[in-house]
Amino acid sequence: MLHTTRAIVLKTIRHGDRTVVLKAFTEQFGLRSYMVRAGGKGGVANAALQALNRLELVVNEHPERDIQNILEMRVERPYSRVPYDPVRGALLLFTQELLYKVLRGEAADPELYCFLDEAVEAIDSAEDVRNYPLVLLVKLSGQLGFLPAIPGTGEDRFDLREGEFIQGAARHGHTMGPVLSGHLAALLPIGFTNMPGPAIPASERRDLLDHLLLYYRMHIEGFGELRSPTVLHQVLG
Repeated sequence: MLHTTRAIVLKTIRHGDRTVVLKAFTEQFGLRSYMVRAGGKGGVANAALQALNRLELVVNEHPERDIQNILEMRVERPYSRVPYDPVRGALLLFTQELLYKVLRGEAADPELYCFLDEAVEAIDSAEDVRNYPLVLLVKLSGQLGFLPAIPGTGEDRFDLREGEFIQGAARHGHTMGPVLSGHLAALLPIGFTNMPGPAIPASERRDLLDHLLLYYRMHIEGFGELRSPTVLHQVLG
């Protein structure tokens, strides 16, 4: 059956001389894999398949198939700043690597798709993106079911294992100190439309990013290490 759906490119995997498997998160079907003829006469332009491009697809959906077919494809909203800004380019690659690891649902999730659309748009349109990786990790944790609880009175440390603020250090040792915990608490109400949020020194921003990635590893099985934060630390200072 033919369907038209919006989609966000997660990754492409070469399948032959002129074909690739496109991994995408779609508005109507969730995570999907598509066989795409790329480049040359009659193929899709390689530029359309770049990481986190926002596409509109006409697809022939067969739920029993692992790889679906695309009949038509167009870029819905090209990026205007990302191609010319190395900082935004690094943020795009970080976001792509993160999403490829955590998005696993092969079912429609319009709320999650709307969140992802807003997140990738912010990379291109937000005026100040210094805190973007932190805001993304905090807000995405809510979509994935482990959003940090708001701290209560006197709770000045964040327990990474339990996902809550506490008083004093936890016995298991996975507790952020008061300074980083304070930054995290200040980020909780910040979204993509009201960045940058709290002023965080560069060294503490890097430490908080590393702690939040540890938080993800503790709550998502098989999350592993990301390669892109090394580049982020360099371009964001």
